Amino acid sequence: MTIEVFIILIIGIFVGFYVQTIVGFAGSLIALPILLFKLPLQDAVCYISIFYMFSSLLLLTKEWRNIDRPIILQLSLSTIIGVVIGILVLTYTKPVFLKTALGIFILVYVAYISFGKQKIKLGKIGTYIFGLLAGFFSGVFSSGGPLHVVCLENSIKDVKTFRATMIGLSAVITVTRIPALAISGILTSNHLKMSLLVLPVFLFAQFLGKRTFASINEIFFRKILTVLLCISGLLLVF
Repeated sequence: MTIEVFIILIIGIFVGFYVQTIVGFAGSLIALPILLFKLPLQDAVCYISIFYMFSSLLLLTKEWRNIDRPIILQLSLSTIIGVVIGILVLTYTKPVFLKTALGIFILVYVAYISFGKQKIKLGKIGTYIFGLLAGFFSGVFSSGGPLHVVCLENSIKDVKTFRATMIGLSAVITVTRIPALAISGILTSNHLKMSLLVLPVFLFAQFLGKRTFASINEIFFRKILTVLLCISGLLLVF
């Protein structure tokens, strides 16, 4: 890996997981477009997945009490199935066009929650479908967070519970995605070695993210959420 690529890796992981620590998701949506400047899609997904594993281990132990467990259980099965399907697509095809599709969906969703008069209401079937799609895009791009946001936004009002539940879903995805990537041959020991070099930067991003989250209120949190979704959608499309 060249110095230039290594610097892009550092920047992408720092910015992505600083955001991830604040809002509980969107780390991959921010990091992926940065990493794709110099890294192939499969390598970018591997690095993001590894740091999601680190992030889940660090955050889940502290946020466990705040997680909405019934919702986690409801979404876990469909999410896991989606992740496995996504990894298969990543392994055997070139799913670049799906990036654009995900970006368009995110922008439509942002427009809806910003200007729509009614909230999206999902029944059991709708929740299962969105969980499956979230897992699928997490398997392909590590970017299924916005679809989980759709599932959680109307059922969870408390900011701490929302953030903790998103962290819990991220852990479910990571536990499925890392072994699947390794079995498929996409994730190698070289990815792990380079990740260890970037680990101090990741830990610093976590530290700053926690400090930032402690100082923002709920209204500002919702605004950040909307802006990040919009930026992520634009980056994925263009």
